[in-house]
Order: sequence, then C-alpha cells, then structure tokens
Amino acid sequence: MPELQPTVAVLTALPLEYKAVQAQLTAVRKREHPRGTRAAVGQLPGTPWSVALVEMGEGTLAAAALTERVMTWLEPQAVLFVGVAGSLKSDIGLGDVVVATKVYGIHGGKETPEGFLVRPEAWRASHRLTAAARDALRDDPHAHLKPIAAGDVVLAAPESALAEHLRRHYNDAAAIETEGSGVVSAVDLAGGDALVIRGISDRADADKSHTDGEGWQPRAAENAAAAAVAVLRELRPFRGGRVGGSDREVEDSEEGPHRGATGAPGATYGGDHLDFRGSTFNGPFVAKRVGRENGER
Repeated sequence: MPELQPTVAVLTALPLEYKAVQAQLTAVRKREHPRGTRAAVGQLPGTPWSVALVEMGEGTLAAAALTERVMTWLEPQAVLFVGVAGSLKSDIGLGDVVVATKVYGIHGGKETPEGFLVRPEAWRASHRLTAAARDALRDDPHAHLKPIAAGDVVLAAPESALAEHLRRHYNDAAAIETEGSGVVSAVDLAGGDALVIRGISDRADADKSHTDGEGWQPRAAENAAAAAVAVLRELRPFRGGRVGGSDREVEDSEEGPHRGATGAPGATYGGDHLDFRGSTFNGPFVAKRVGRENGER
C-alpha cells in the first residue's frame, strides 16, 4: 500500500486532547521523524483529508519548535491546533468552543519607571480556514469566533496583575491558553495556514482545579475536536475548486503542470513560454530564439 501524504496537521499539547482527535480518525498508522517526533496519520471519514496528529507537550517554545518540524517534515496544507483553554468572558461557558480569529502573544513589553509599556504581538488566523469555520459552526450557539490570548502561564486568579493586564490591553480576548502563539508564529514564518480551536475547560479563576476535577477538560477537548472535524468537512484541498456550480475538482491555474490543448497534463511548452515547475536544475539555463524559414516568429 503506498504511503499517504498527510495534508492537514492537527497539533495538541495534552494526551486528552490527542485522544479526542484520534477518536475521529480511521486507518491510523505511525510515522516517526529521524529526531524522534511521532505522528499518528489517519483518514478523516467523509472528507478528502489525511490527518497527521502530533502531541507536542506543553509550552510555547516546544510548540514553536515542533510546529516548524511538522511543517518541513509533513508539509501539511493547513495546521489546526486543538485543545482546551480558560474563558475570559462571562458569556462563554464551560464546554463552549472558541475558534481564534486572532492570537495575541501577551508577554511582550518594556518595564519603565512610569510602568509597563505593552508591545503586543498578534497573528490573524488564516482567512481560508476562518471562512470554513464560519460556515461549519454558524448554527452552533456554543461556538465563538473570537481572539484569544496566549502566554506561558496558567491564569487561575481573576483579580491578579495578569488578569488586569489582559482586561486593560487585550480586552477582546475571549480565552487564554499557552501554546497557540508558538504554533501560529511558526506556521506564519513558514508561509502556511493555521487555526487555533480551543474548548473551554475552566473560567481562568480559583475554581480551575475544581472544574478540572469535574471532568471538564476531556469534555472541552472532545468539543474542540468535534469543531475541528466540522471545519475540515467544510475545507477543500487548496488546489481544488468549484467550476460552473459543479463539484468538479480542478487544479489552480498557477499550480501543478500546465495542460496542453487536449487537456492532458505534462505539456511543458505553451507557445510563448517554457514551464519548468517540477523540474530540477543543477546549473544555469540559457534560452535561444531560432528563426523559422517562413519568417514567422
């Protein structure tokens, strides 16, 4: 059986997040990077997607480094980061899902005698993935497309200096989590598409340990995984499209081999240009015009 090329990477930080996504996949097999990183690669039923699932562990630095590895190793068409988070808004409850339209890196700034001056960083979600999420989750009252805050910290005190920092400088953030900024920054640098999907497992307050003990983490992870699946059911492979209102898949005119007059792939000369995509050169190329006997050119 030929090796399937995974087209979407789904990244998680915690084992329970990994298991929630893995339960959605079939025909799962293992792949291992030469440096030890492991991925479970499976099919998502009812979609054209092959999914590479990776548990990265906790922390922004690990998330950034391993996301970069996944991008170069598996070359996914999109990256989804799926997991749990704490709610920052009273109207976003336990078990709800927040799809990040923007990810804030909350720790940038300068400490001065006059106080802390914020130097915010933010990454917008891929428009392609956000559009798919809007279509997939439009009728779900428990799904919210909102900004999130990300930093290497667990917030469990609503009256703390960090909570006040978020209210003052990131007041549109609907949730707080840890690894999202590392993932989206790495994907952005690689020129890819990323989306962070978080299920709400606590309210980022002193009751966090209590809500965790009540089993909200696995429930929130399952809801986030279900939202990710819904998004992928809406998302088409990037080289596909709709033609004349039909479902016929076509290649983008700027990607893949050009087609000849018969529509057959593989034609490399179009009359006025040469198409070398997919070729490999080990030296310089020189083009030369050759005149025709009848004077045509």
